[in-house]
Order: sequence, then C-alpha cells, then structure tokens
Amino acid sequence: MDQLKDIIRDIPDFPKKGIVFKDITTLLQDASSYQKMVDLLSHRYIGQRIDKVVGVEARGFIIGSALAYKLCAGIVLVRKPGKLPSETFSKTYDLEYGSDTLEIHKDAIKPGERILIADDLLATGGTMSAVVDMVQNLGGDIVDCCFMAELDFLKGRQKLPEGKVFSLLHF
Repeated sequence: MDQLKDIIRDIPDFPKKGIVFKDITTLLQDASSYQKMVDLLSHRYIGQRIDKVVGVEARGFIIGSALAYKLCAGIVLVRKPGKLPSETFSKTYDLEYGSDTLEIHKDAIKPGERILIADDLLATGGTMSAVVDMVQNLGGDIVDCCFMAELDFLKGRQKLPEGKVFSLLHF
C-alpha cells in the first residue's frame, strides 16, 4: 500500500490556499500501479454479486468502470446537471463553501439491485452522502461505498452508512 500512496503527489494550495490536493493522476498514468489498485479494490467484492457499480463524476468514472469490468457488473454514471440525456433524479447537497447538485438516470437502478458506489477519494463525505441517498431512492441495495483513498482527518465516513465504507489507502 505504501507504494501506491507514495506515487500520489501532493499539490499545495490547490484548488485554493490552505488545501493540499491529492493528485491521483500520477497513480493512474503508471500502468502497474493502476492495475494493482484496481485488482486490490475489486478483490474485496469478487463473489458478492454486484449488479451495478455507480461511478461519481468525474474521477469515479475511472475507478467505477474498471471495477464494473472486473466484477462483471454494469456501470451507472452520476453526473452534474444537464449531462445525462434521459429523465433524471436530482439531489442538491451542501458543501463546505456552498452547494452542488448531482443527477442519475431514473431508470439506472432497479429496486433490489446490489450496488457498489465507487469514487477516487473520500473527503468530507458530502458528495457520497448525496449519492447514497440517490441510490436508495431508486431502490438500490448498497453493498459498499469504496474509495481508492480516504482523508481520515475529515471524517467523511461518518456521513455514510455504518459498516459500508472501504478505502484502500488512508491519509
């Protein structure tokens, strides 16, 4: 795990002063590290009958698509408003500095389907909490919320269903 953590670079003062951004592009562009990360994440869910993986815009698409492929599951995209072409379900949620909205196709998840929600990084948990609400409103049974990395000091997992959070790397 240290090898994967070490390849992620810190970008100070991005996107604003005082924030240290975890830049995962360095891991993604390294073929062996990317493959190792996907293999380690997917191994946890093999044999759990995942029907669909929900990928959260935008880096969650990278993680979610790879997991869906490895788990022989479908991929569902959660996007910013106006990006999905069919009828959507929307959720507006609070951020540290305002609010944001996400959308999912209303027919993307059928009641009772087993859902794995995937994103690159768990920080404050606001975005993922909104996605959890969306999936549950559509009738999905959440198996887990999984992340490549988690910023433990921000305590984002406290906003998510207890016992249904897995992060490969911790900072």
